[in-house]
Amino acid sequence: MSDHVQMWEELGLDVELHEKVLASIGASYETIIASQKNRPEGMQYFDTVIHESHGGRVREILDAKSEGRKMLGTFCIYVPDEIAMAASAIPVALCGGTSFSIPYAETMFPRDICPLVKSTLGLSFSKTCPYGPIKDMAVGETTCDAKKKTWDILAQKINFHVLEIPQKKTDMGRELWLSEVRAFRHRVEELTGNAIEREALADAIKLMNRKRRLLADMNEFRKAPRPPISGRDALVVMQGALNDDPARICDRLEMLNAELADRLERGVSPFPDDAVRVLVAGCPSVMGNWKIHHIIESSGGMVVCDESCTGSRYFTHYVDENGSTVDEQLAALADRYFKIDCSCFTPNTERVENVVGLATEYGADAVIQYILQYCHTYNIEAIRVNGALEKAGIPSITIESDYGEEDEGQLRTRVEALLESVRC
Repeated sequence: MSDHVQMWEELGLDVELHEKVLASIGASYETIIASQKNRPEGMQYFDTVIHESHGGRVREILDAKSEGRKMLGTFCIYVPDEIAMAASAIPVALCGGTSFSIPYAETMFPRDICPLVKSTLGLSFSKTCPYGPIKDMAVGETTCDAKKKTWDILAQKINFHVLEIPQKKTDMGRELWLSEVRAFRHRVEELTGNAIEREALADAIKLMNRKRRLLADMNEFRKAPRPPISGRDALVVMQGALNDDPARICDRLEMLNAELADRLERGVSPFPDDAVRVLVAGCPSVMGNWKIHHIIESSGGMVVCDESCTGSRYFTHYVDENGSTVDEQLAALADRYFKIDCSCFTPNTERVENVVGLATEYGADAVIQYILQYCHTYNIEAIRVNGALEKAGIPSITIESDYGEEDEGQLRTRVEALLESVRC
């Protein structure tokens, strides 16, 4: 049994079931991530971030709450973490990536909705999410219909705030988004009792920009002919970045990047010379979900770039740090987050062009579009993306899947066929 059992009991978790959840995720992590050969030593810290996401990190947040700080649970990278941080609140991503919890959500919600939504809700309904009892407010957004209607239900039960994401990147859309960012600022101030001052917001902006730059630096190493880090490990780093303390993970990223530079210089890589370079585009792979990356990299490929919310969409673009007033800083935040090219936008030529651009920039031999089941915006947009990739002469396939293991054999067959076609 874990050292954190008493804490989980005090939080009202179903400890026996929670142990089973952790055992399931731990076994998967051991098989898919920890068993890789020739991993960077710096990955040990990020392994700990994953393993302690329900333990040490929760205890850390509880200690901060005992000092009067608040925790915000978030579900999307559109939430401006800088605003929460400037009010001394702690933003933590809550999305679930395990199939274990999905049946618990299906007792209330339809089966035919996004597995990410069901996994996240299932962790709460089954009393196996330690963040549920300790969050002071949850923050959702309007990027998809399943989420929007889920927020309607959750808002009746818990303290909930919804950010409206415009559907068009027009001047009117930008003004709407700026008004949402301003409203979020006031909601956070009400929650925390702390006024957001220019200096605190400037510090938060600089810290988050630092994290983005360090993540971008790590991904630069993946452009090498034989990257010094696997796609699976790069994904673990991204997942950890959504959960861990920002300042601490920045320090660890600097150490990891220094090690990757040394490995690159010495020609150390987890990949053989003939591995096929693959860009994974589309839906995020949140903590607990390493499925598609494992299939690719255990079939002779190497994931060299992730065009997703657990990839380039998270760290691309920075917030202008020159705002001299809070209003100017909020406008700069709105501008940066409005650049995220989610598939919820229409028209969305921006993302189509970005996928092709990233495939070229990272020297991808092929692109695999990874679509979570029932994610209609990415699934339909895949048609245009495939067309653009075909025009650019880049082979691609589209994979639609959930978090279960039942289709892994079928998916592996399709991935292996794609990789073989590239080699030929």
